[in-house]
Amino acid sequence: MEMGSTLNMDFQEDSGTLGSLPVTTSRNMSSSSSAFFSANQSPFFSPRSSTCQFSESTRSDAQCDSANLSADPPSSCSGIQGTECLGNARFDLPDMKLEPTACISSDFRKSDHVVSNGTLSSYGHVGDNGYYDLIAKHRKQMRSHDMSFSPVPISLSSNRNRSYDIYIGLHGRKPSLQRFANWLRAELELQGMSCFVSDRARFRSSRKLGLMEKAMDVSSFGVVILTRKSFKNPYTIEELRFFSSKKNLVPIYFDLSPGDCLVRDIVEKRGELWEKHGGELWFLYGGLEKEWKEAVNGLFRVDEWKLEAQDGSWRDCISRAVSLLAMRLGRRSVVEQMMRWREKVEKEEFPFPRNENFVGRKKELSELEFILFGDISGETERDYFELKARSKRKNLMIGWSKSSSVEERLGKRQWGSGSRKGKEPVIWKESEKEIEMQSTERQQNQRPKGGGWTSRRKKSAKIVYGKGIACVTGDSGIGKTELLLEFAYRYHQRYKMVLWIGGESRYIRQNYLNLRSLLEVDVRVENCIDKSKMKSFDEQEEAAISRIRKELMRNIPFLVVIDNLESEKDWWDQKLIMDLLPRFGGETHIVISTRLPRVMNLEPLKLSYLSAVEAMSLMQVNAKEYPIAEIDVLRTIEEKVGRLTLGLAIVGAILSELPINPSRLLDTINRMPLRDISLSGREAHSLRKNTFLLQLFEVCFSIFDHAVGPRSLATRMVLVSGWFAPAAIPVSLLALAARKIPEKHKRTCFWRKVLRSLTCGFSSSYSKRSETEASSMLLRFNIARSSTKEGYVHFNELIKVYARKRGVTGVAHAMVQAIVSRGSLSLHSEHIWAACFLLFGFGNDPIVVELRVSELLYLVKEVILPLAIRTFITFSRCRPALELLQLCTNALEVADQAFVTPVEKWFDKSLCWRPIKTNAQLNPCLWQDLALSRATVLETRAKLLLRGGQFDIGDDLIRKAIFIRTSICGEDHPDTVSARETLSKLTRLLANVQTHT
Repeated sequence: MEMGSTLNMDFQEDSGTLGSLPVTTSRNMSSSSSAFFSANQSPFFSPRSSTCQFSESTRSDAQCDSANLSADPPSSCSGIQGTECLGNARFDLPDMKLEPTACISSDFRKSDHVVSNGTLSSYGHVGDNGYYDLIAKHRKQMRSHDMSFSPVPISLSSNRNRSYDIYIGLHGRKPSLQRFANWLRAELELQGMSCFVSDRARFRSSRKLGLMEKAMDVSSFGVVILTRKSFKNPYTIEELRFFSSKKNLVPIYFDLSPGDCLVRDIVEKRGELWEKHGGELWFLYGGLEKEWKEAVNGLFRVDEWKLEAQDGSWRDCISRAVSLLAMRLGRRSVVEQMMRWREKVEKEEFPFPRNENFVGRKKELSELEFILFGDISGETERDYFELKARSKRKNLMIGWSKSSSVEERLGKRQWGSGSRKGKEPVIWKESEKEIEMQSTERQQNQRPKGGGWTSRRKKSAKIVYGKGIACVTGDSGIGKTELLLEFAYRYHQRYKMVLWIGGESRYIRQNYLNLRSLLEVDVRVENCIDKSKMKSFDEQEEAAISRIRKELMRNIPFLVVIDNLESEKDWWDQKLIMDLLPRFGGETHIVISTRLPRVMNLEPLKLSYLSAVEAMSLMQVNAKEYPIAEIDVLRTIEEKVGRLTLGLAIVGAILSELPINPSRLLDTINRMPLRDISLSGREAHSLRKNTFLLQLFEVCFSIFDHAVGPRSLATRMVLVSGWFAPAAIPVSLLALAARKIPEKHKRTCFWRKVLRSLTCGFSSSYSKRSETEASSMLLRFNIARSSTKEGYVHFNELIKVYARKRGVTGVAHAMVQAIVSRGSLSLHSEHIWAACFLLFGFGNDPIVVELRVSELLYLVKEVILPLAIRTFITFSRCRPALELLQLCTNALEVADQAFVTPVEKWFDKSLCWRPIKTNAQLNPCLWQDLALSRATVLETRAKLLLRGGQFDIGDDLIRKAIFIRTSICGEDHPDTVSARETLSKLTRLLANVQTHT
């Protein structure tokens, strides 16, 4: 690649730093937290540039863990480079290889990076705070941590005659504006449209400004992002006039509306908006009134472009802008792709519909916004509450190391000391450890001297604001999921997509890889057999995960919600869950809900109980007017139920659905006997300390049974739900499993009489025992909650734990039978895995369900083999698939051993001269099917092991399979021949390995 001869710029001639928007958007509240690079120093070159072409193979490696900085593939963007990154058009820092931080350092937002003579250099900008010295200290610290930053030559194109599809002009340093513009540019690039981004007011060099003017002239369309400060910027006015004259102006109103941009209102300072920012603005930069008014009036001549980026419409605005620009540029395929994406997101983005009865949590929602974005805006700012602990913390950071003394000397910056009167300023500490937490077991588990674990927790666990990571903790049933769901719905327009992941330790990795469909990422296992280097299973799994992670580390914001995180480590291999997550501090935000006291060295947001007023409103859904005595009873119920929102919602549903007052309900709950069940184990801890909640559950079951009979389908659906996976359950499958539960003992007549008096007139409305009515009853009483998938329901984990502990005989077996008979691999894979956990006893789990041989054979053929192959090939989850097949082999061997063991029949004892036979002799066809099924599983295991280089184990397994098939089917049977071909391949590869070693 050639180096452009005209790109050498003198750093001293430009007092303002140059560049495009920072790719890693700063969430610092200070508007001075971002700076720009020179367009001449690092212009954005699109794939259309013939002289700036990088390896396409690096495109998917936009984010990787490398200590060196290297250019990524060509971007379709050209523009001005940012301080925290090297620019757009594939000089984006998220598209650069750099570790351990997302950029050189977020402490150096006032530093400048200059491309001169083909070499990337770093210069400290000496300011009032002594940033030049801070840079030197920071580099010394990086060397002390065995980290390096190696500048490498970057060849740039000198083709000044190239054109761009989109020119994006903006003015301002507001973090939200930069975040929006970064997202817009990245989305346009993703769809193949080349961009040039600049804030020309930041530059003083005539040569740099000349380059930007040429970019404006050769761009097909000019997107100008308008804010309230844009009309006092001469460059924005010039851009409006220039693109209006060419009739290719695309204005985007950022926190404005077209109706606000009236010349008369601005000049006369009419309205709240222009009272501060209006006036005769052309005088501020020495411009002409006529030109200024011409530029503003030109906005109303752009009729077809009405793009408004209000606080709650970012996603829609960007989506519409991309579609309209693609249509005008003749890219119809892009428009169709955007339409398909919108349809998919509308159906699959959220797991639950929005809770219309959500109450309270204004403080928690505001603090979540502040933790993630670093600031608050819009309606949330008016609802903002003083955060109690924040004023006491002087150093807000994440750190794994023993000491933070170096960090404390690095760039302490005060935020908003003058803008938020009456509040103690927040001191920001920024270092590489805050941007990206290292998954280092040694540092994580290191016990500090003299202070024990408590001392370490107090010293290192601090809430981090503005770094894009938040953790919410609280008891089961207190409303963590509801809070995260409300936050996601409220702020979903600030993200391209909300990605909801179930955090249960057995399923979290599969849930993470399930994002492949939404992100359109291929995570299939690679075929490495014919390649020079064979990848191990761990490497293949890591490669699949890294593809998802890298997609989340691009310059497009996503909201990743991990709901109900059970453990910091994966259940399968004990790897840290943090390894799944993208780098903190990027555009993607992560919100975690958990019952754990602390996660990933983060101090979580502790979710407290609802206030008395909010709890009362939750129990009075129908707004009934109760006397004071009944209000006191409601307060008693609130205390007895543990003030859990789950219990309060169920109480409110009962009072709303039944003609009963609080006093009678409390008496009924107190008189309901507790079942003799074992509540041992960590998962039942919340139930042990809240027996009143268990009695409330039993009241609901009794209501269901009385409404439609002693064996209510709704009650049985709840009982069987405990054995399903922690995911949405299809009602049809749930009802099928419920109907397979064997008969149980009848309820006492006494309680049936008591509840009949409470539910008079209720039975008629639930006379039919259909699935729809049963699920409707569960939803109306808040025992279950609806799903965005039609025909699916969710159950709270507390209810599922109680259903399992209730211990009705045959429930788990009924669930497995329903899964085997009607489960779909593509639709119900989580529940199929749950059935496998019950059948085979993974890890230290006992075998809960045992099947007959005929049922086991059907299960292996129709369920186990397809599930294992899909898990291995489609999701690259190699070890879980192989472990499933190994346990399946063990089960088949146990069944085979039972077949060859002699059995005694009662009639054989009377005929002592007859020899005792085996089951294999009594049922030869069934025994042959069992043996052939075992051979199929062995062959499948051998073929999968071949993909991971475990040739010796695979060789042993395939020989066993060949022996079985030869004994039963013969040498010339197609299955035997196929197995011998597999053996030949394994033998050849094993010989090659032995030769090389």
